[in-house]
Amino acid sequence: MELSIFFAGTGGSSPTARRGLPATVVRVGGEWNLIDCGEGTQRQLISTIGLGEIERIFITHLHLDHWLGLPGMLKSFDLRGRERPLTVHGPPGARRTFEAALDSLVGRTGYHLSYEEIGPHEEVRGTGYSVEAFAVDHRGVAAQGYAIVEDVRPGAFHPERAAALGVSPGPDFGRLQRGETVDGVSPDQVVDPQRPGRRIVFSGDTRPCDGTLAAAYEADVLIHEATFLDVDRARAQETGHSTAHEAGELASEARVGLLALTHCSTRYRVSELRDEAREVFGQTEIPRDFDTIEVPFPERGQPELRRWAPVQE
Repeated sequence: MELSIFFAGTGGSSPTARRGLPATVVRVGGEWNLIDCGEGTQRQLISTIGLGEIERIFITHLHLDHWLGLPGMLKSFDLRGRERPLTVHGPPGARRTFEAALDSLVGRTGYHLSYEEIGPHEEVRGTGYSVEAFAVDHRGVAAQGYAIVEDVRPGAFHPERAAALGVSPGPDFGRLQRGETVDGVSPDQVVDPQRPGRRIVFSGDTRPCDGTLAAAYEADVLIHEATFLDVDRARAQETGHSTAHEAGELASEARVGLLALTHCSTRYRVSELRDEAREVFGQTEIPRDFDTIEVPFPERGQPELRRWAPVQE
């Protein structure tokens, strides 16, 4: 099953010429989940991967830079003749905010549009995975991160072992893989233990906190905000954000496979933020808008950042 992360917007509280406001698409198999929807998100997507496949939208918190792109996108879905239902998920308090702000702007839609609140430790099921919310620490507002967690995978089947034990190739191999005993050969003799599914974690806007640490433990990829350099840690604490150094420390403690820094402030050069995080966690990248991180099965390699290469017309 494909698992990848497309960065539609990687900037901080205001857009720049090179970085849009927060918006990330996680593609799991054939389903696309949008995490946050900053102003201009639909334009970012239309010019790259398109709008048509988004199944669900998850908003981390209700500061405008994380959801002001919703009105235009929701209306565009209607104008394009969307028929599939769409749910916008958000933290406690989101339903009342979205109904008050969006219903009058978007109007009636030809598809079923709903707003649902999801709190910490709750989840939304996808096909073969779940999206789990966890609490973060952002200036006292209702804010949370999201973990995309693939279902547990079956253990690897070893046909050579089965054949050596007298099982004939064909349907009997399938029965063993489904957990049946065949001719006295039990599945645990030829099938490895179950393997944990892949895990991608989004911090949203937050100070380093136990909620993110627990959710990100041994995750394949952690996407963590890094609004400030450590020289401005006091400012980060005051505004409920993190420094690049703090993000690196958390990634190291959580033993993640790859750290991707986002919510980059225009105060600094991107290389400064990256290098500061790498001082404590070497597997750190800062995606640009339209970059992708591919997340293969662990036995096939490590997560890899791929830079955007636009199609030449």
